[in-house]
Amino acid sequence: MPCAICQQRRPKRFCAGVRGDICTICCGTEREVTVTCPLDCEFLQDARRHEKPAPLEASELPNQDIRVSEKFLQDHEDLLLFLAHVLSQAAVGTPGVADFDVRAALEALIRTYQTLQSGVYYETRPDNALANTLFNRVQDALTEFRAQEHKKLGLAKTRDASVLGLLVFFQRLELDRNNGRRRGRAFINLLETFYSASERSPEPSNSLLVIP
Repeated sequence: MPCAICQQRRPKRFCAGVRGDICTICCGTEREVTVTCPLDCEFLQDARRHEKPAPLEASELPNQDIRVSEKFLQDHEDLLLFLAHVLSQAAVGTPGVADFDVRAALEALIRTYQTLQSGVYYETRPDNALANTLFNRVQDALTEFRAQEHKKLGLAKTRDASVLGLLVFFQRLELDRNNGRRRGRAFINLLETFYSASERSPEPSNSLLVIP
């Protein structure tokens, strides 16, 4: 039986994305392009280790007026971990979401919080339906985060400026990790891995506390 994708070459491995056996060439060329690969696929994970996205130049970073230092990330580690978890769970739990959808959601969230800095509340929503779902999940989660803060401390200490800074950090990290594939989820994979590691270790993870 030929490869389930090209219908020509001899298959060499099972692909959970197409639920059939495929050849190595199609695995390499169609991975995260026409095939939505499970994040735990061993061949996808091996490809991740060899991916080398073009490094971002400082001049290419968006929102350069917002400085996100390592100290800022350490000072807001609880919120950082919370947002990483929310973004990861929302992305993995919403069928069809890829890194580009997360990028669109982050861009809309950032514009919304930039507007808040001027004292006006105006939500800038993504045109993309999947990104809009992520936008709602993050906004709802932040509302709950602040409600829990108020319940424990008697006040909500999380400032809009802090949320904005962390959103910009994730925006830059997504740009740094995006592999350019239409269905690519390298950034989502990173968030999931990072949050899982943070639960196992009481120490801050230096792997994410690095400014791209």
